[in-house]
Amino acid sequence: VQLVESGGGLVQPGGSLRLSCAASGFAFSRHYMSWVRQAPGKGLEGVSDINSGGDSTNYADSVKGRFTISRDNARNTLSLQMNNLKPEDTAVYYCALKGVTPGSQGTQVTVSS
Repeated sequence: VQLVESGGGLVQPGGSLRLSCAASGFAFSRHYMSWVRQAPGKGLEGVSDINSGGDSTNYADSVKGRFTISRDNARNTLSLQMNNLKPEDTAVYYCALKGVTPGSQGTQVTVSS
């Protein structure tokens, strides 16, 4: 299993970012996938997940209405569109198979003015 995240960066409050995750080494289209994050000094927090077909999604209350998860099974890619970002969204974001602790590098998202 290899998952490589990209798209993080520094953004002002109210801004947007789109994270991507390139998956390889497993049957991506058959698995629930998720985005999780870890803020400085805190534990892992589930952000969103999506079923294998991409037609069922779940979001943490803290991001509901602002973040959108999606997937492209033809390209083995998972995405997270993040709008109206807040300072409390600052964290390292990881993609992972649902229920599996992330083992990838993640991508840093910093929301600050």
